[in-house]
Formats: sequence, structure tokens, C-alpha cells
Amino acid sequence: MKIIIAGAGDVGFHLAKLLSYESQDTYIIDFDGDKLEYINNHLDVITKKGDATSTKLLKEIGIDSADLLIAITDNQNTNFTISVIGKSLGVKKTIARIDNPAFLNECEVDYRSFGLDFMISPQELAANEIKMLLDQSSFNDTVAFERGVFNVMGTSLTYTSPILDLTVKEAIQRFPDVDFVTIAIKRPGVSQTIIPRGDTRYQLDDQVYFCVPNYSMKDLYPIIGKKQFNIKNVMILGGSSIGEKTARNLCKENFKVKLIEKNREKAEMLAEQLNNTLVIHGDGRDLELLEEEHIRETDAFIAVTGNSETNIMSCLVAKSKGVKKTIALVENMDYIDISQTIGIQSLINKKLIAASNIFRHIRKGEILALANLHNIDAEVFEFEVKDKAKVTKKSIKELNIPREAVFGGIIRNEKAIMVTGDMEIRTGDKVIVFCLPEAINTVESLFK
Repeated sequence: MKIIIAGAGDVGFHLAKLLSYESQDTYIIDFDGDKLEYINNHLDVITKKGDATSTKLLKEIGIDSADLLIAITDNQNTNFTISVIGKSLGVKKTIARIDNPAFLNECEVDYRSFGLDFMISPQELAANEIKMLLDQSSFNDTVAFERGVFNVMGTSLTYTSPILDLTVKEAIQRFPDVDFVTIAIKRPGVSQTIIPRGDTRYQLDDQVYFCVPNYSMKDLYPIIGKKQFNIKNVMILGGSSIGEKTARNLCKENFKVKLIEKNREKAEMLAEQLNNTLVIHGDGRDLELLEEEHIRETDAFIAVTGNSETNIMSCLVAKSKGVKKTIALVENMDYIDISQTIGIQSLINKKLIAASNIFRHIRKGEILALANLHNIDAEVFEFEVKDKAKVTKKSIKELNIPREAVFGGIIRNEKAIMVTGDMEIRTGDKVIVFCLPEAINTVESLFK
């Protein structure tokens, strides 16, 4: 598959990194020679310095034989232009990053007729993820499959967890009435993601990811030693497009929302547009202001300014004031590894979310969904099992599944089924698989 990526920023780099594991024929175009040099030194892809709107350049790299053109520069108008030009030159499919959500919701215009097959808004995706994180209050990462039939839920283990110091096998034996699979562990000080086996032991401060059917979600809280709590009062720091979209989403669900915006003009505009949100003009780093706005009575604090440091520090302050749930937008990729270790309960990075969302369009048709877990260089796939696929010809224990992958669960006839070694997967099943990059090709071949 030949793929052309226009834009060598964080989204482009993460996409190229995922593709490099699969030996895809990948090209990256950007003006910034330093970014391209960094990519050349770290990834097995082809880079081209120049303007992606140039028909000459696109023809040079064979746009007419390309399967996919992904336009993810920082300028949405440029992305739109690149897509239109690329489609006119023969590329099969185009995807463009669009930062203005209103652009996506303009249903009167058929953008496909211009050559734009799919649009993605990192801000919109980030706002949607914030809502999901609030719904699962004691977990810091959550992904739903098939409208919540199966869920991947992440949390950091504390002294209160009954499974602390137990092996995975011992935890299952201690809680026989709870259906769950531990699919991944991220351990402080260990760079490699741990794919747990029966003898893997849970340790303090482990970031643990469980795959859980909907009927067991409430039973998972006692296992991690935390209680589910209701979130009603929410304070948002930052009137960015993510902050605005989040406020709209939450108000529709009858949350009580306060939004703090430092810029007076923007605050006044948001106050006019967000009828059910209390918009406050002020600096969210001002402790006196936070006390005046009853920060101690707030259930959740969401920091989505354009500054990662401000978001992290504000969440730490909110936590010190007794706020139960904090969520920080962390754009600086260097901070992702340390954010949770210093006390940030949940973080979002809209670039990684966007890259994972785009990546599912690159996958073969049997993949229904794909999600990226924070701070883990791996993916969670939802495969649909086709007729005569290799995965249907043997029991699960006979499939020789790579050590770097684990089956989380099966959805059959819209019902969740836990995985056992003797089970045989059937045509039409939907299978949740957690997979490190080096095992993606092998796992994917089982579903062909």
C-alpha cells in the first residue's frame, strides 16, 4: 500500500512510526528539513522536502499510483487544497485534518465532490474522549467497543488495590465472579510495555489496562480498590475549541459547567454562544479566583489551554484542593511519560488521538476499530472475522498468537464473551486484540 503523508508534525510522525512497522510504502512531505531529518534517522520511510500543494512534487513521488493521501499540516485550508489536488491527480483516497468542527458539520456541502473523502478534527475527537473519561470516573483511560459491549479501562494501582502484589492468575482466582482480562501494564521506570501472562505480578503504581464486558464494569472498582463517584460539577480551564466543544457536550448531558478564559474578548464571545455554561473571565492559575469559584466543590477539573505546563500545574493545584477527577491536555510529547507519575489522573493528546483515528483507515477491511492507549506504544484493534479466516480454523490456544499480543474478548451476536484457550472463533465474531507494533502483521494475518 502506497501512502503519502503531507505534514511531518507529531501526527505525521506517529502515523509514519505505525506504518514503518509494517513496511508500507510511505512518503512524508514537509517544508521543515529538520523534522524530515529526524524522521529519516528514526523511521524507515521516504521523505521529501517541499510544498505538498505542488503538482510537480506530487507527480514526482507518483501520486497517481498512491492508495491514500493524508493531509495533516497545521493549516486546514492547506489540507483541503492538498486533498483536492491529490484526488485530481489520481490518488484513490484522501483524508484531511480540519481544525474547525463547524467545517465538519456543514452538511449542505458534499466535500467528496471536491475530492475530500474523509475529514478529521483532533479537537472534536479530544472533546469526545474527555466525555468518556468523565463517565468512568475512577479510571484514567477508557475505550468503548461496539457501543460499550466491551471496554478497555486503564487505572494506576495504589495501596488500596486488593490485587497489589498478586499475579494475574491469582487475581483471577481471588475474583472468580468478575469477568476481566488484563491486557497491558505500563510500569514506572520500564520503557517496554508489559504484555501480562499468568505469572506477571501487579506492582504499586502500575498503569494497568483491563478489557471488561459491560456487565462487569461496576465490579471492577473493588478490584482496583477505588469507588465509582458521580461527577456533576465541572470546571474547564481554557476557552479553546476543545474547551468550547467539551462544554457543549457536557451541558447536553446536564452537567453544571464553569469555563475560565483568560482572554476577555474570547470569554465574552463564549458567554454568548454557550447559554448553559457559566463563562468566567480570569486567569485559571490564580488560586484566589479558583477559591472564589468554589474549586473545592468541583467534581472534575479539565485543563485544555494551549500550554501543557499550565494544564499540568493547574490540575495538580485542583487535585490539592480536593477535586476528584483531573484531566489535562498535554501537547508536549515529552511530558506524556511523566504526567501520570506526578499525579495527573488523566491526560489527552489530540495529536495521538487523531493519528490513531486516521490509522484505522489504513488498515484492511476486517478491522472495525482501532484505539491508542496513552503512554503505551501499541494499539487495541477490533477485528471482524471473515469467512474462512485463519483464526477460525483452530482453537485459540492452537493459533500461535505472538507473545506481543493478547486477545481481550469476543463480541458474538452483540453479546460479550470472555476468551478461553479451548474456544474457537467463528465467522462474524468481533474480536478485541491488544497488540504491540512488532506483532501487528502476524495478528492481522490470522484474520485473513
